[in-house]
Amino acid sequence: MQTYRDALPRSRDLYYGGGWHVSKSGTRMALTNPATGESLGDVAAAEAEDVDAAVAAAHEGFKVWRKVKPADRAAILRQAAHVIRAHAEEIALIDAADSGGPYRRMIRDAEGGAAAFEFFAGLTTELKGSTIPFGDGCLNYTEHEPLGVVARINAFNHPFLFAATRAAAPLAAGNAVVIKPPDQAPLSTLRLAELIGPLFPAGVISVLPGGLPCGERLTTHPLIAKVSLIGSVPTGKAIARAAASSLKKVGLELGGKNALVAYPDADPAAVAKGAVQGMNFTWCGQSCGSTSRVFLHSSIHDQVVDLIVEAIGKISFGLPTDPASEMGCLVNKAQLDKTARYVQSGLDEGASLAAGGRPMTDAPYANGFFFMPTVFTNVQPTMAIAREEIFGPIMSILRWDDEDQMLDTVNDSEYGLTASIWTNDLTTAHTAARRIEAGYIWVNNAGTHYLGAPFGGYKQSGLGREESIEELFECTQIKNINITFKI
Repeated sequence: MQTYRDALPRSRDLYYGGGWHVSKSGTRMALTNPATGESLGDVAAAEAEDVDAAVAAAHEGFKVWRKVKPADRAAILRQAAHVIRAHAEEIALIDAADSGGPYRRMIRDAEGGAAAFEFFAGLTTELKGSTIPFGDGCLNYTEHEPLGVVARINAFNHPFLFAATRAAAPLAAGNAVVIKPPDQAPLSTLRLAELIGPLFPAGVISVLPGGLPCGERLTTHPLIAKVSLIGSVPTGKAIARAAASSLKKVGLELGGKNALVAYPDADPAAVAKGAVQGMNFTWCGQSCGSTSRVFLHSSIHDQVVDLIVEAIGKISFGLPTDPASEMGCLVNKAQLDKTARYVQSGLDEGASLAAGGRPMTDAPYANGFFFMPTVFTNVQPTMAIAREEIFGPIMSILRWDDEDQMLDTVNDSEYGLTASIWTNDLTTAHTAARRIEAGYIWVNNAGTHYLGAPFGGYKQSGLGREESIEELFECTQIKNINITFKI
């Protein structure tokens, strides 16, 4: 197995128009391995002028790509999937070093990116319109046309997965894509450009690392037809406001304060396993879909808590690039400090610390941003740890007895992304699923995504649906054509 330094991308500039370009201002961003503090070098930082050049090239690429037959587009997407799979190991190493996610999970991200390209390749001929009967002498029909240039602004917790999976649908629909990777972890997206950029016509894929000036210009550029974000609620609102100036389509996958609800008939061992899995401790709870609020019925509460504490005590720590490590580290010091502040907040408000609650400072973790998986009990619904998205490895456990009151508390949140329900009773499962205000619900499972099932949230957890045919259609616009026959 190669080392992560051998896997790092050679190209560190901006990719657009089928080639690599230095930023016009010469600005660069320094990168650091969050687990060791070692330098990962730097990358170019795109600013407004660079965005203008890249979008102009993307628009020209779109003119070519939209004319490529759906079957031929599908063939190129499948070729991209093959290339990604062939390089999955190095992609995982890059993300492990750059973002702190463990290699053994990051390799699934690489494979997931390949699967998305294959999935949407199979749907290129499903962008079908319809005919509308208006009587003799007339034919009315609809077509789904690509939008043009689509911008994707991605988050740091799954850098490669988001770069690949969220590019696949717009590409399959015939759009050009401009990807802004996360500031904290852009390297795997640059490697994606190295690997699959040459497969597409020049301009069809662009990768622009950069900070706020890059993101702001992408949201206001007149040739960007749609901008999509995976990120925080404040950032999503800012993008929606900026995009409104030119009436761009907007897709937003935002935060979550997701609930796991366990009924008294559920198996305590299965609930505990599901709670640990759903919390996504393996990448330090840095997941918008994490089930960070766990509602346990009083009859199984104590047993499940004991099993959760026992399970997280068995999680294997280590450097993220080590294939044996099950849990990585937080992406930077800001996330570490934020997590520590929420632990103190939980203690100050009267919650009981059942496990964890502190950074890991012993070797080999002393130079990284490692934090122990943390569990609070005796959590009340009004506490900050029960209401606010932490994006760190903190699970809040709430005890319940009254179902109506519990479901009201579950729904008393500005978020509505995911939820997990544990019960062996079908009536209970269906009823709870209908009453919980969330866009993606598991029953007797947690955390698993299913390619083809629409993923997205209610309320301030976002707009639009992804990972499904719905995402493909959201990358198009409908044209209606009415033909009157000459009689």
